[in-house]
This record gives sequence, C-alpha cells and structure tokens, in this order.
Amino acid sequence: MINFVFQRVTTMTFKPVEICVYGADIICPSCVQLPSSKETYEWLEAALRRKYPDQPFVMTYVDIFAPPADDEAKRKLAQTIVEEDWVYPVVVVEGEVVAEGNPRLKSIYAEMEKYGYRSS
Repeated sequence: MINFVFQRVTTMTFKPVEICVYGADIICPSCVQLPSSKETYEWLEAALRRKYPDQPFVMTYVDIFAPPADDEAKRKLAQTIVEEDWVYPVVVVEGEVVAEGNPRLKSIYAEMEKYGYRSS
C-alpha cells in the first residue's frame, strides 16, 4: 500500500496596502486625555510592523489642515474631517475608514487581514 501526501503550497503575493492616519498637531477637543495624532501614527506603525514583520505596507500621515495638494482623495477626506468635526486621528486602510478617535488594533488588524496579511 502506497500513501501519497500532497502538500498545498501557497505563495501569497499582494500589493502593499496603504494605511493613512489623518490628524493634526492640535489634539482633538474630544480626545484631551489621548495621545496626539502623530503619537498614534508612530504607535500604530510600530504595532503593525511587529504584527506583520515580513509583509510590506505603506504608512502615511496626513495633516488635516495641510493635506497633500497632489492627492485629491486625501485632500477631500481631510476637508470632510474638518468640516464635519470628526474625532481624529482617523485611520484609513486602502480608502476605508476603520477607526476614529482612539483606534482599536483589533479592527485595524481585521481590515489588514482582508487584504491577505497574516500575523507571524
């Protein structure tokens, strides 16, 4: 009797997602006891690099009062955040808002995993 063992080998290739943190130097009035937007950006980047060490992604910080002139989508979202008084920082993964105010890693991880990221 001969037993065959088949191994399924999967190679995961994917486009690195972009994670944008929208915020300002001024702490949001609703978030007085929370870290600044820049601190949140740095904390989030470190947490994601630990969780997905060999899986590339792009982190971008967008100042809502000085968004990049050459990116219409980022400029529009920054304008919306200001005009509609959103609680910032706002975390966006590939154009999808996943957190506002005090971000929860669990929801950001869940969004990343939709794009094929796996914790190591």
